[in-house]
Amino acid sequence: MQIKTVGVLGCGLMGSGIAQVCAAAGYKTIVREVEQSFLDKGLGRVRKFLEDGVAKGKVTVEARDKTLAHLSGATAVDALKDCDLVIEAIIENLDEKRKTYAALEQVVGTHTIFLSNTSSLCITELAAATARPDRFGGLHFFNPVPLMKLVEVIRALTTSDDTYQTVFAFAQSLGKEPITAPDRPGFIVNRLLVPYLLDAIRAYENGLGTLEDIDKGMKLGCGYPMGPFTLLDFVGLDTTYYIANIMFEEFREPAYAPPPLLKRMVLAGRLGRKSGQGFYLYGS
Repeated sequence: MQIKTVGVLGCGLMGSGIAQVCAAAGYKTIVREVEQSFLDKGLGRVRKFLEDGVAKGKVTVEARDKTLAHLSGATAVDALKDCDLVIEAIIENLDEKRKTYAALEQVVGTHTIFLSNTSSLCITELAAATARPDRFGGLHFFNPVPLMKLVEVIRALTTSDDTYQTVFAFAQSLGKEPITAPDRPGFIVNRLLVPYLLDAIRAYENGLGTLEDIDKGMKLGCGYPMGPFTLLDFVGLDTTYYIANIMFEEFREPAYAPPPLLKRMVLAGRLGRKSGQGFYLYGS
C-alpha cells in the first residue's frame, strides 16, 4: 500500500513534532486539533523549530519551505477524509481516543491505517474500539520528535502482516530507526526506563545521595546524556506517574509501583520543566 496523505490527530508537543517529520519526508500532512488556538500554537512551534534550524545552519531554507508547504492544519475531522494513514497523538484517555476513532471512521476510507502514539495504553484494546482492528497499530515516537531517531512499532494481536510491514516501512521513510515492540505496557523503552527512574527516586528517598550527585554519577559513570532526575523533570513527573500506574496495574510487580515522593510531587503540582519546578527549579 502506498502512503501519500498523512493525518495527525492532536497538535500538542508530540503531535506537532510528528506532523513536522511527516511533512519533511514529503507526505501531504494534515494535523487536526479541537480548537484553533491549540492548532495555531502547535503550528507555531513547528515554524519556530524550522526557523531556529535555519538560523543555526542545521536546516536549509529549501527544507524549511518544503516542510511548511506539505503541512496544513484543520479543526474539522472531515479534513482527514483523504488520508491513507492517520496517527493519533491526543490525550492519554481511552474514552477520548475511542470517541476520536469513531468520528474518524465516519469520514475516512476503508483502506486507511490508524496508528496511536500512546506510550502506555494497550494497542489491542484501542484496535478493538474500531471497525478496522487489522489496520490498526502503535507508532510510538520520542520527544523531541524531530531529533529523536527511535520509533517503536507495536503490533496489536489483530494487526495484519501487510499493515505491520507498511507501518515499519513508513517509519523508515521518515528517517527514523524503527524497532518492533510487544503490545505490553511500556513497550520496550519505558518498560526498562520507568523502573530505573522509579528506583532512582526510592534511592534518593533512602538517602543514597543528593539529586546532583546521583545525576552526575549516572551521567559520568554510565555515559547517560542526562541523569534520572533531570530526565524525570524533562519527561514530566505526571507523565511518569501515569505510565508507572498503568504498568503496575498490569504486572503487579513492586518495581513498577510509584514511590510516595513521586505521588506527592504530582499532587503538589511540581511536574518538572513544564510547571517550572520538579526535582529542580526552572526559570527566573
